Amino acid sequence: MKLIGIIWEDFVNYKKTSMTLEMPYCTFKCGSQYCQNSSLAAAPIIDIDSQKIIEEYLHNDITNAIVLQGLEPMDSFLEVFDFIALLRHNYCCDDDVVIYTGYNKDEISIQVSELSIFENIIIKYGRYIPNSIERYDDVLGVKLASNNQYAEKL
Repeated sequence: MKLIGIIWEDFVNYKKTSMTLEMPYCTFKCGSQYCQNSSLAAAPIIDIDSQKIIEEYLHNDITNAIVLQGLEPMDSFLEVFDFIALLRHNYCCDDDVVIYTGYNKDEISIQVSELSIFENIIIKYGRYIPNSIERYDDVLGVKLASNNQYAEKL
């Protein structure tokens, strides 16, 4: 799996302690000058075996969810789908998987439909809007940067 980083124990992006995978690609549909994660675009891409990531996750007694986020997980959809399929089928792990996307729901309806075969998938939709009012999201249990952003469980 291609990534630009892993946060092994993340307490910020979801109401449960999570392992966060930082995805390496983005089309910068929000505009790179506004991106909260634009500094990640210069990070080197690393290739890590998905099985190793899952095994490390499962052996960590602190983490209870996996978050995929910025740059843009949906721009690495095949890897995201394969990772979740491996987690669900080979490791029988039904822990929450949270996907932070800057896409609006209607822009990724095909991907959402494909992900809906899995249990416990949560998607945070919406682009970052500069100078927007942040909002608390009940599904994620955290504040989101823009008031147009929201999460749904599939």
